[in-house]
Amino acid sequence: MDPFAVLFVCMGNICRSPTAHGVFRQRVARAGLAGQVHIDSAGTHSAHQGEPPDPRAQAQALLRGYVLADLRSRPIADGDFLRFDLLLAMDHDNLAELRRRCPPEQHHRLRRMTEFCLRNSSPVVPDPYYGNAQGFAHVLDLLEDAGDGLLAHVQRQLNPAP
Repeated sequence: MDPFAVLFVCMGNICRSPTAHGVFRQRVARAGLAGQVHIDSAGTHSAHQGEPPDPRAQAQALLRGYVLADLRSRPIADGDFLRFDLLLAMDHDNLAELRRRCPPEQHHRLRRMTEFCLRNSSPVVPDPYYGNAQGFAHVLDLLEDAGDGLLAHVQRQLNPAP
């Protein structure tokens, strides 16, 4: 069976989507599903291609035990719309850009990350880039919550009820 593939998407792929990548990667590993779930992140823009996550994102993530240093920014590619089962946008603007670029028959793969939140009701993961450490910590709060809900969703996809 092919792994279930999840792609996290924000604008530059240096703050929110690599943080989501790191959070979800840890949840998947702890659930013993690393071999069954493929995880990646990308940006709708290529301005930061090849760069590591923002140092502030890395610092806040590390405080909670998530390592992002190995991740590198990349732009979304046309093949991603077929390669990934879920493409999760961090906000409405990035979701709109994904919808614009995605073949219509693949739109069912596109969702917002916060749709998977179990405890928070934020419609988006706000962009912390122009803010301070508190903004990056808030992003982590949302992504940890959504990561829990996403893990439950992926587990249901991997082991559907009879």
